Amino acid sequence: MADNSVLTSTTGRTSLADSSIFDSKVTETSKENLFTGSTSCVEEEMPQIETRMILVQEAGKHEELIKAMKEIKVPFVKMKSIEQFEGLDSPEFENVFIVMDFQDSVFNDLYKADCRVIGPPVVFNCAQKGEPLPFSCRPLYCTSMMNLVLCFTGFRKKEELVRLVTLVHHMGGVIRKDFNSKVTHLVANCTQGEKCRVAVSLGTPIMKPEWIYKAWERRNEQDFCAAVDDFQNEFKVPPFQDCVLSFLGFSDEEKTNMEEMTEMQGGNCLPVGDERCTHLIVEENIVKELPFEPLEKLYVVKQEWFWGSIQMDARAGETMYLYEKANTPELKKSVSLLSLHTPNSNRKRRRLKETLAQLSRETDMSPFPPQTPKSCTKSSKNSTPVPQKQSARWQVAKELYQTESNYVNILATIIQLFQVPLEEEGQRGGPILAPEEIKTIFGSIPDIFDVHTKIKDDLEDLIINWDESKSIGDIFLKYSKDLVRIYPPFVNFFEMSKETIIKCEKQKPRFHAFLKINQAKPECGRQSLVELLIRPVQRLPSVALLLNDLKKHTVDENPDKSTLEKAIGSLKEVMTHINEDKRKTEAQKQIFDVVYEVDGCPANLLSSHRSLVQRVETISLGEHPCDRGEQVTLFLFNDCLEIARKRHKVIGTFRSPHGQTRPPASLKHIHLMPLSQIKKVLNIRETEDCHNAFALLVRPPTEQANVLLSFQMTSEELPKENWLKMLCRHVANTICKADAENLIYMADPESFEVNTKDMDSTLSKASRAIKKTSKKVTRAFSFSKTPKRALRRALMTSLSSVEGRSPPSSDKHVMSRLSSTSSLAGIPSPSLVSLPSFFERRSHTLSRSTTHLI
Repeated sequence: MADNSVLTSTTGRTSLADSSIFDSKVTETSKENLFTGSTSCVEEEMPQIETRMILVQEAGKHEELIKAMKEIKVPFVKMKSIEQFEGLDSPEFENVFIVMDFQDSVFNDLYKADCRVIGPPVVFNCAQKGEPLPFSCRPLYCTSMMNLVLCFTGFRKKEELVRLVTLVHHMGGVIRKDFNSKVTHLVANCTQGEKCRVAVSLGTPIMKPEWIYKAWERRNEQDFCAAVDDFQNEFKVPPFQDCVLSFLGFSDEEKTNMEEMTEMQGGNCLPVGDERCTHLIVEENIVKELPFEPLEKLYVVKQEWFWGSIQMDARAGETMYLYEKANTPELKKSVSLLSLHTPNSNRKRRRLKETLAQLSRETDMSPFPPQTPKSCTKSSKNSTPVPQKQSARWQVAKELYQTESNYVNILATIIQLFQVPLEEEGQRGGPILAPEEIKTIFGSIPDIFDVHTKIKDDLEDLIINWDESKSIGDIFLKYSKDLVRIYPPFVNFFEMSKETIIKCEKQKPRFHAFLKINQAKPECGRQSLVELLIRPVQRLPSVALLLNDLKKHTVDENPDKSTLEKAIGSLKEVMTHINEDKRKTEAQKQIFDVVYEVDGCPANLLSSHRSLVQRVETISLGEHPCDRGEQVTLFLFNDCLEIARKRHKVIGTFRSPHGQTRPPASLKHIHLMPLSQIKKVLNIRETEDCHNAFALLVRPPTEQANVLLSFQMTSEELPKENWLKMLCRHVANTICKADAENLIYMADPESFEVNTKDMDSTLSKASRAIKKTSKKVTRAFSFSKTPKRALRRALMTSLSSVEGRSPPSSDKHVMSRLSSTSSLAGIPSPSLVSLPSFFERRSHTLSRSTTHLI
């Protein structure tokens, strides 16, 4: 675009002139007179050229236009016909013609005569803003594309391109043949070209030709600009224009969602393998090998390309997201290790022991996420020294530090991976979320991160310089006021934060794509933003449990014992303050139902932060947690696992204080196990002799040995894979570990001597019945101090079990009384005690073990 030059005449009237003409005349005058004079001398010798507006035909009848001409104080005359054109030509005036329509014959004649022509909107705009008329060597009807630099690509018809270029010039735009950084908009007829790729990399909007046509239709609107977001966003080239997509490895729900997004973004979808497809989108975490050899023209890309294109609002470059066959040697190694098989039983046991040892070593590895944002973490200090003799207190302290470190890393991931990019200025395609939405979603997460970073550093110093007299309670008392300050604002508005995420994800495709991209990254562990943001809600209860466990392993003489009690009290105060308005009646009702259904269920299962997740019916396949073949019910809570077996005989009923009778408890409590004790979840491979089986590798922090619990699922409603993923997700939440999938191992049943072939056979059921009867008789004749009534009860129960009869009604009262007295026998509650100590009791004599369990 040529530069504008505004000359002011001696009469004070505004004039227009081309600076290049002015410069040339100055040069010619200098050569002719051969002297160098001042500017004033040049002005004296040069005639003053005054701008004069000529209102052509209908323009001279427009009253508002004449009023605007008077406001900008420019002389004007009216021209009724083209025949008057020669009479108006004068060297004293620079004529500017105002034409109402740029498509009639009068305009064409003026344009061929190389006259300066403008439209009425230019005059109205200058009159409103008090600015001089702009100079343009081309006809200028309006200024809706003023200061825009356009480039074109993909047009094969010359007539169409000439038409578009002409309209751009009429609206004040500038055209560039080659694409460079000064181009503000790329007008594309197709998206397959070098200019489009460069535009995407520079963040330049790529527009449809309709953008120019629609802007020309609005040429008479005052203050209209074709570059405003609301208008130009309607005509941006969608990311998947000219693309035909197919999807491989996604679930039906995900595939349907992605197909709908494809159509919304201008693309089409076809089944996998169709030759018309331009792109094959692959779920790289599931698809390990393509089912066919792709054609050369087919782009095989990861799903990140799909979501990245939507987030950028432009088609991303495919070369950065090409799908490559995944190599997982670590997985192959672990699977081969679990698949060892030999016919010799002794060698099998040895192999089994080595397999468990290998899993134990892998469990000892740091549970930190594989990648951590560098800007949110400090360099780690020296590795934690391991005392020669690991005390139980040191083990729990180490677990507290590890979970705190993992929690800090997850908070850093939330900030660096989600919050910071959303708050950045100059986002490609404009802001993804409004500032108030970002504030609602993340709230006080940065403040929580700062406080827990300090707690983690203090714990790290304590673990490195470990001494039994070191006080851990002081650390949490030190930051108790900060915890009270930062947690309630976040937890109390967590539901609002969750609802905001769900609403924005549905209404804003770019935010949905943003979440999809980031949630697929390793540091997220494939967890959603909502699942990551729930960690602060769960953290304080987890810390309270660990501090309580630490207090149990602290001797009374240690001054930290009283400090720990104060720290636990301060955390309870924070949680009480938080949970006042957050208790969910339905969740509590479910827990009460479990307590009533399970005989001997620990009272501390009732907690305001605890909720029931899933109930699973299984059969025990090993000697732990109860005899092989026993029906076991697993109640998965968000932080613990209640293990209960089916009662052999249901005696009596429960009567509430209000006189309402409840059905008798059908289950017997075995163990309430924190999820942090589960180190590995084994998915037993399906074979002819083994169906629907899985195992848990368990090790409490105070023991070195691992215990294997194996089960067979009997309910068909919940698939085994879904149950294992659910279990691992909550285990990962409890230990603040992001990569929940790494807790699952695929294993062969031969490696762990697991089979389910004889579970339903009549002989197996009879064998288990005889075994139960013999245990009852053994317990009755044991040398412990057994009351005569208990002996009588055991004999009658065993006899009735063998003969298939129930005991006489006269003895039911005796047995009911025995049941009540046994509950008052002072047996310590097994809830949240170390699992190996529980199994050590079972490894004693059969009589002592049954006395404790039944």
